[in-house]
Amino acid sequence: MANKNLNNNKTYATKILAGSLIGSYNNLNNSEICGEICASDIANSQINNAKVLHSYVRGACVQENSQIGVFAHLREGSNIMENCRIGNFVETKKAVIKSGSKVSHLTYVGDAIIGKNVNVGCGTVFCNYNGKIKQQTVVGDNVFIGSNSNLVAPLVVEDNSFIAAGSTITEPVPSKCLAIARARQVNKENYLK
Repeated sequence: MANKNLNNNKTYATKILAGSLIGSYNNLNNSEICGEICASDIANSQINNAKVLHSYVRGACVQENSQIGVFAHLREGSNIMENCRIGNFVETKKAVIKSGSKVSHLTYVGDAIIGKNVNVGCGTVFCNYNGKIKQQTVVGDNVFIGSNSNLVAPLVVEDNSFIAAGSTITEPVPSKCLAIARARQVNKENYLK
């Protein structure tokens, strides 16, 4: 359906495939859509039998049975494979997220390749810019990234590894390894008087 308004939606050269459920308040521009879309702004993208809820998608591809949102932002070059979850307040840019992986909330994934069945904890930042150039992080399959972690590119995190919450990772993480990179807690007795 090109150039037709549906339930307060604006569509320009957009193809909506059979079986789609298009809710209200969408802006759909130059995209191919098959799936459930609600209150989202989608342009120059492909949604292939996936769900996008209250989100902003530009120049991205979302594959089968993946769910985006609410309040996610997929930027240019994001490729979300099948059975993924990109949740609340997650931003991706030039990111490939492979099947079965979850980036559930409050995370930035830039210039990264994330393997299959990876869990990215809340508040994780893929630190891709050093002030001069953008660099890439590669995360293997079956990796667990604890909440509030920083992955400083260029970086490789190998398969089946675990990153402890609150870590800033700057060195490669070998397969089947637990990486912990945080300062020890120090309590100053009677600090406040």
